[in-house]
Amino acid sequence: MATVHAHSQTVPVQRPKGRLWRYLAVAGPGLIVAFADTEAGSITTAATSGAQFGMKLVLLQLLLIVPLFVVQEMTVRLGTVTGQGHAQLIRRHYGLAWTWVSLGTMLVTNLAALVTEFIGVAGAALVFGLPVAPIVVICATVLIGIALSGRYRRAEVFALALCLLELLFIPAAIVAHPDPGALIREGLFGSQPLGNRDYLLLVAGNIGAVIMPWMIFYQQSATVDKGLTPLDLPLSRLDTAIGAVLTQVIMVAVVVTCAATLFVNHISISDAAHAALALVPLTGSRFAGIAFGAGLLGAALLGALVVSLATSWAFGEAFAWRCSLNASCFEAKRFYGMYMLMVAAAAGIVLVPHLPLIRITVWVEAFNAFVLPIVLGFLLVMANDRKILGDRVNSALGNTVAIAVAVVCVGLGLWMGFLTITGQAG
Repeated sequence: MATVHAHSQTVPVQRPKGRLWRYLAVAGPGLIVAFADTEAGSITTAATSGAQFGMKLVLLQLLLIVPLFVVQEMTVRLGTVTGQGHAQLIRRHYGLAWTWVSLGTMLVTNLAALVTEFIGVAGAALVFGLPVAPIVVICATVLIGIALSGRYRRAEVFALALCLLELLFIPAAIVAHPDPGALIREGLFGSQPLGNRDYLLLVAGNIGAVIMPWMIFYQQSATVDKGLTPLDLPLSRLDTAIGAVLTQVIMVAVVVTCAATLFVNHISISDAAHAALALVPLTGSRFAGIAFGAGLLGAALLGALVVSLATSWAFGEAFAWRCSLNASCFEAKRFYGMYMLMVAAAAGIVLVPHLPLIRITVWVEAFNAFVLPIVLGFLLVMANDRKILGDRVNSALGNTVAIAVAVVCVGLGLWMGFLTITGQAG
């Protein structure tokens, strides 16, 4: 198959001297995909966790650092060693039929996920008292404009700026004045209500939100488009590890914020925007609501950017289109065309009057759970294929951890999906 990305593994990429500067040159894909994992749906799940069960689910958020890193590290290895994106590898080694299985499920889930991101944008607009329709249109236009700039680096800088917006969840947690003792007693060492069905549903929802199908496609393609090679693998792993830690710290901040305000006042919420609006009177500080709303906007925009790019990269790689952010829109018409179509379609759906937006978000999370086994299956098979990775295949310990993570995530995800489909999750 033809080279579809701008970079080739046969062309050496010069890296600056000094470990810090080398890391900064490599950093990006791991941080961005991890922060994008803290998207609008995940923020809603974390906010609901804090509002319903206080600090109880803090420990789970910290434990989820491990599966997030384990899964995404495999994509880093595949991308740096082969110089090919996820869909391109499936097409080359397993044929067109299996490629369509992967792409077909991904297209449906990614479009649905994009809709939830624009639901988050709409929610953020409500937090700031702005009209929803113009804000959704403006955000869609910005996302398209950034991609059409013709430089991977520009899109990466924009994405990293959105990551900084998500960090506003941390000062929002501080303004909420949580009790440090309660955080330690209840969040880290307290007993867990394992017999409570609502608690178990939130456990499943939080675990299911950690690994999204589009994350695997995005990070591998971004690694290739950035021109990373096997020499960059150690620092790419570090980038992924830092991203995994920071994104779960943000999730902890959301849980703590809502536990210290909504839970102690017995206030239930329906989504993250509702939580942001409730923070102002409870904390006595408008900053908390503004920070929470800005974080939600950053999470939604970052999620939309990453999901759209993951889709366009996957189809471009599978069918040998030119698909690089370093190519102009005239050089990669189909790649950019699909990106714009995804963004415009999702934004248009959200603007349809009287849609049950919250119900749509819940159903998207459930559908992701049914698709996850297919995506993780391909990832594990390729990470163990010596024809693809040579001696960099998963170790026995790595496989044990990865398979355990996959079984838990898929099992709980399917259970959550089944309860949602049968109307028992509400």
